[in-house]
Amino acid sequence: MSAKTHSSPAAFRFIFITVLLDMMALGLIVPVLPKLISDFLGGDTAKAALAIGLFTTVWAVMQFIASPFLGVLSDRFGRRPVILLSNMGLGLDYLIMALAPSIGWLLLGRIFSGITSANMNIANAYISDVTPPEKRSKAFGLLNSAFGVGFIIGPMVGGWLGAYDPRLPFWCAAVFSLLNALYGWLVLPESLPPERRVQELKWKVASPLAALKFLKSHPHPVIRNLSIVSFIDGVTHTVYPTIFVLYAMSRYGWNQGVIGTALAVTGVSYVVISAGIVGPVVAKLGERATLMLGLLLGGAGFMMFGWAGTGLGFMAAIPLNSLWGLAGPPTQTMMTQAVDPSQQGQLQGTMGALRSLAVLGGPAIFSAVYAAFLLPAHYLPGAPWYLAGLMLLASLAIASIVIFKPAPQEA
Repeated sequence: MSAKTHSSPAAFRFIFITVLLDMMALGLIVPVLPKLISDFLGGDTAKAALAIGLFTTVWAVMQFIASPFLGVLSDRFGRRPVILLSNMGLGLDYLIMALAPSIGWLLLGRIFSGITSANMNIANAYISDVTPPEKRSKAFGLLNSAFGVGFIIGPMVGGWLGAYDPRLPFWCAAVFSLLNALYGWLVLPESLPPERRVQELKWKVASPLAALKFLKSHPHPVIRNLSIVSFIDGVTHTVYPTIFVLYAMSRYGWNQGVIGTALAVTGVSYVVISAGIVGPVVAKLGERATLMLGLLLGGAGFMMFGWAGTGLGFMAAIPLNSLWGLAGPPTQTMMTQAVDPSQQGQLQGTMGALRSLAVLGGPAIFSAVYAAFLLPAHYLPGAPWYLAGLMLLASLAIASIVIFKPAPQEA
């Protein structure tokens, strides 16, 4: 079909489905990638742990490099071609991983995955293109719910498929991504009309360092301050994959079944908040108050995680902590309102690079804190959760600098 601009609900539905399928594909391989790496290394757990750390780091580095580049490309050529090429790239990446004859080929697949999965940022730019400013928080909330649903269904199905063959989830992920690309080729409209695109591709603004400079030098304080809030948000999110499983087993004696239940409760809570609560709360309180409320409740939930002496207490704190999800969509909305329409891709690509830096640094911080406070001299197993709570309260203080200033007008 010919690319044409469109702003109907059908355009949003496609992006929602795109994100859902992409996150399901990514989630499919989560339970089986460590097993496949371990098999390539002869079952050596220590070597496998080091390799998994390397894979995670390489993936985040490639995201850091690719996110600004894809964002700038989408500002110049439109969102549609970048999204479609990324979907095709993800499908080919999963095929490489499914056929990988060695761990080196598996690592190559993760490199391509880091590059192509940066298209999630372009999905956010697409939403900014097709959604009026007053409706963006609700739209971003619904888009975030696609992340949650994908990560609930994906790992569950991936675990079942991996029990038969650890490579089967990769084949299924490839099918999802390639069908997604075909679906988009047939029905996805372009969201950025030619007159709103940048007229020249400026390579100097596509580098990660230039992207970070864009945040620092932008004249609008909303961009500078909320980018810091988003970075802290990204670092804080890494506390879950870094210490949750070890913490739950050590402090509460949870087995894999209980841990899976807790993860399911977390995912369902996040989806309910993103899809059903963000919109009404923003409509009633506005973006600024909703952002502050989300950071405050998320911080309180982390404090309860650290304080909970029983598994039941920890489980009860999950819905409270999940209300942190109220903060993300208003943050996105306020930032998109503060930049020119032709810079939406650059903004989202830059934020993707910032989140990649958070993924690189966060696990080292929380794992070090957890290990340090397990020592008898200053035993405090909940320390990582307390730190996460304090980080959100610090981000609340930073956000308040722009919260009480006049609302940014749409560029």
